[in-house]
Amino acid sequence: MPRIIHFEIPASDPEKTAKFYTDTFGWEIKKWDGPMDYWLVMTGDKAKPGIDGGIYKRDEKMREVVNTLDVPDIKEYVEKVKQSGGTVTGEIQEIPGVGMFVYAMDPEGNKFGMMQSFPDAKMA
Repeated sequence: MPRIIHFEIPASDPEKTAKFYTDTFGWEIKKWDGPMDYWLVMTGDKAKPGIDGGIYKRDEKMREVVNTLDVPDIKEYVEKVKQSGGTVTGEIQEIPGVGMFVYAMDPEGNKFGMMQSFPDAKMA
């Protein structure tokens, strides 16, 4: 059963937003060394319940908090989303070293992501 594995927070000023969450909650946040401007958010001890996430630069298309689900087969779940009345909002894309990713919306228009991780993927 797919579970939420990652959250994303939009920000006009990602560095200022990262400082807020670090100062307020003690989260460890660092700029990702990947192909896009993205800050990785580690929210706590991996041995305890919870998820980590990211902060991205807000733009006109990406303005909301997004939760990402881990799926075993992204193509299968793209079809399930469509069959269940949802929409897929783009093409499946590869995030180098991480996995295959796509954004979708439920029938109410709530955006979410789906990720099929590569076997040995690590974001940090």
